[in-house]
Amino acid sequence: MTYNEICLALSEAGIENDRGEAAMLICRFCNINKAELLQRSRDEDYPSEELEDAVIKRCAHYPLQYILGYWEFCNETYRVTKDTLIPRQDTEKLVELAVRFLPEKARFIDLCTGSGCVAISTLAARPDCHAVAVDLFEPTLKIARENAETNGVGDRIGFAREDVLCPEFMDELGDFDCILSNPPYIETKQLSLLEEELSYEPEAALDGGEDGLIFYRVIIGSYAKYLRRSGMMLLEIGWNQAKAVSEIAVKAGFRCEIYKDFGGNDRVAYLTFPNDNKDNK
Repeated sequence: MTYNEICLALSEAGIENDRGEAAMLICRFCNINKAELLQRSRDEDYPSEELEDAVIKRCAHYPLQYILGYWEFCNETYRVTKDTLIPRQDTEKLVELAVRFLPEKARFIDLCTGSGCVAISTLAARPDCHAVAVDLFEPTLKIARENAETNGVGDRIGFAREDVLCPEFMDELGDFDCILSNPPYIETKQLSLLEEELSYEPEAALDGGEDGLIFYRVIIGSYAKYLRRSGMMLLEIGWNQAKAVSEIAVKAGFRCEIYKDFGGNDRVAYLTFPNDNKDNK
């Protein structure tokens, strides 16, 4: 297939960034870099069965990230598979705030870690910190462990296969300066209405229960006792969940600030204990 043929196929399939994606697919499956591709004719044929298969998958709206097998997030590169949620730019706000607010030599835990991108990129930017990353599924944790090693933070992160909705496992882990999480937060009834590409991502990483708030109720209500009194929670939220999550937080005795993502949508809930309740451990 040629570059022009791939662009046309992707465009006809409704792929918006057909030129950019065509370039990424050719570079990935024909082992050439972007600079070299730019110097070649757009009508040059790339005889690759892998490339043709990739184009067919992408035209069926199979996620580009899964086809490539990796994706960029913050300043790191992550291996992604059907066992992991795809890292998204919106979530980079969560990492940005963690890097900014974590105290020196902080110990934090990342709940529902998925590919590990939140914990790993935070550690990459804060070499003084250590972390524990939790997920329910072993295949997902295997990818997260690999990502930790390839991004150079494997010696500062531990992994635990646990159900975040059953927090008793925390008793053995001690306390933390921060709890990070990008939990599932889509209402169950909305899952079937999501755009086609999201249907390929693991449902367990998307389904937040009947009202999308089950993980926030458990994390905010049951994990607070594992935070140092000077500690905090940073939780990614859906664009329309700021009010509901803030109410859950205040009811649990937290102060709650909402930060917007780079697109101007409510994205991160920042929870701290009121100053007058501090009795640092």
